[in-house]
Amino acid sequence: MGTAGGGALRLPGLHGYAAEFSPYWPGRVACAAAQYYGIAGCGTLAVLEQNEAGIVLLRSFDWNDGLFDVTWSENNEHVLITSSGDGSLQIWDTAKTKGPLQVYKEHTQEAYSVDWSQTRGEQLVVSGSWDQTAKLWDPAVGKSLCTFKGHEGVIYSTIWSPHIPGCFASASGDQTLRVWDVKAPGVKLVIPAHQAEILSCDWCKYDENLLVTGAVDCSLKGWDLRNIRQPVFILLGHTYAIRRVKFSPFHATLLASCSYDFTVRFWDFSKPNPLLETVEHHTEFTCGLDLSLHNRGQV
Repeated sequence: MGTAGGGALRLPGLHGYAAEFSPYWPGRVACAAAQYYGIAGCGTLAVLEQNEAGIVLLRSFDWNDGLFDVTWSENNEHVLITSSGDGSLQIWDTAKTKGPLQVYKEHTQEAYSVDWSQTRGEQLVVSGSWDQTAKLWDPAVGKSLCTFKGHEGVIYSTIWSPHIPGCFASASGDQTLRVWDVKAPGVKLVIPAHQAEILSCDWCKYDENLLVTGAVDCSLKGWDLRNIRQPVFILLGHTYAIRRVKFSPFHATLLASCSYDFTVRFWDFSKPNPLLETVEHHTEFTCGLDLSLHNRGQV
């Protein structure tokens, strides 16, 4: 695995926080970025495409605060949602030059995570914030449907189950991974996953009971929801906090992680030596990461 047919595009003055492949267009990627490491300044949503010439900028949209995450619509190939340092979510349409179409402002601190449900029959969005809440949204409705409280620290990551409708996981600075059901008011499961802040989590595409967490303690841990007493795997190798982790859409035991140590690492947790590859071509914190649904091996 690697960046097959890779390339680079510089966005001067911006730092990328999230990258997401389009579920519709092979080679199209959305990037959420912020000025000055998201501490001050504005944000930009950049929509990139890879062609024979390399990576080109198709569209860019500016927002008055840093953008920390982005998710593609699962029912419209042109629509994206970003989350911002001012606590708001923005809906964008890449077929239009101006935007956003709508802004949802309910979180009281940075909205650090946003994800669009992937299970059929529901169009739901979940956001996670430094205000310690997660919120459920229907993009067709102008306000949140529900607020989930329980975390005792900032929420860094919210991710839908690709298997179970209405089920999402959240990772927090309170050192827990939590699993929620949108039809139930309280938290379904609390996993004390690390003795450090957890910055990222992801759901295995092939096993509805398997999640992975990445934390400030430099470790990745796999969790089986049927038995949370100990992790099913621990992956060590990063030298600074793990910023994002993603399971492969093609292989049940492959995953990728990126870190403040400037590296991207590929793992196969089924192997005795799980670290497959370390990619060191970034010169700054590596915050965003995604694996293509269309092109096996494109990251």
